[in-house]
Amino acid sequence: MNLSTLLEERAADGHPVRIGLIGAGKFGSMVLAQARHIAGLHVVGIADLDVEKARASLARVQWDEEQFSAGTLDAAVSSGETCVTDDTADLFACSEIEVVIEATGHPIAGVRHALAAIDAGKHVVMVNVEADVMCGPALAERARKAGVVYSMAYGDQPAAICELVDWVHSCGFELVAAGKGMNFCPGYRYSTPDTVWDYFDFTEEQVNSGDFNPKMYNSFTDGTKAAIEMAAVANATGMDCPSDGLAFPPAGLQDLAEVFKPVSEGGRLEKSGIVDIAASREPDGRMVLNNIQYGMFVTFRAPNEYTRQCFNQYGLLTDKSGWYGSMWRPFHLIGLETSVSVLSAALRREPTGISKRYRADAVATAKGDFAAGDMLDGEGGFKVWAKAIPAAQAVDLGALPIGLAHHVKLKRAITRDQIVTLDDVEVIDDLDIHALRTEQNQLLES
Repeated sequence: MNLSTLLEERAADGHPVRIGLIGAGKFGSMVLAQARHIAGLHVVGIADLDVEKARASLARVQWDEEQFSAGTLDAAVSSGETCVTDDTADLFACSEIEVVIEATGHPIAGVRHALAAIDAGKHVVMVNVEADVMCGPALAERARKAGVVYSMAYGDQPAAICELVDWVHSCGFELVAAGKGMNFCPGYRYSTPDTVWDYFDFTEEQVNSGDFNPKMYNSFTDGTKAAIEMAAVANATGMDCPSDGLAFPPAGLQDLAEVFKPVSEGGRLEKSGIVDIAASREPDGRMVLNNIQYGMFVTFRAPNEYTRQCFNQYGLLTDKSGWYGSMWRPFHLIGLETSVSVLSAALRREPTGISKRYRADAVATAKGDFAAGDMLDGEGGFKVWAKAIPAAQAVDLGALPIGLAHHVKLKRAITRDQIVTLDDVEVIDDLDIHALRTEQNQLLES
């Protein structure tokens, strides 16, 4: 709770926290919108393949052009300005940069960027949950050995869920479930980039503004993003994914403790210690009362009768028995909050969530029947959605992680809702990622 104080002390010593940002899309823009208002935080460099698009993002979040006019990173360090480059290697080579934020959303690039940053002795804030769920445990182990911090991004839901889980353990309650809210119905599963805007209330002007990527938004709609994020939370907390994937039970605030407890206790979970989603819509499409579409939650059990009585005395929302309670955070502000992770890494050398173990995976699952020779198009596309399953199950199946399901050719036909395996596709490129995944298998926890 003292990050701002620590930052003030650094700034007073003339030693700002210097960062590099990779990716100036929606998330990166939100980071930049706040960064220039945080005294003592200096964005030295921004790397994006499209430099002009990055400059347009800076202008859109009200940066003055002279603020990002530095010609080199060294000049940016000296002047306090920012350098925009198309080469991520520039950021890794700059000795003054302490923390790199990876916000590309591209899983393979994200893994490679994280490895390069770790090798350069820099802390990594991994906005790119797609990369984290694919190789996060291995990256975290590499960072540990290198003596740097590898962290989830605060402001994104996985880090906020990890914070709630930590609160449960720190208070001595029994952790039962953790998850987030989401606008989801079973029929959304087969949404495509062509149909995705039907599920949102955005205006045509908003959609055409340059901030709205149909594949990204489709990954939220079809449940892929949920699978990615919940598998990442499982890897960070030691919790489990349901054996047949996320169930998305509809639940409002008043129902969390009743729904997210084991079936043996009258709830919907196969066991205690599960991650899942509180859907904000009923299966027929009606909105759930008091839904937590933008929030995160935990459910937990009182360890004794006295604590159970306290739950009641202090107004905690509980199940009918009073033994199970829930706590939640109603909103998350995405990149507007990510500076918390940056400062935690630089000033306290602590992550805001880290994939410490390999317990879960998000695997490619067919949206329809497709023939040999068809090309898969990855997260948020027309061909596959991601299913969150236990890591041991993914390894036994030889399942294809969703992060490696883009632009790969099928060797044999697949059917709707079938988990795609590595044997089903032609594995040609990305052998370094497959090698890292093999390394990660050594971190498998049953």
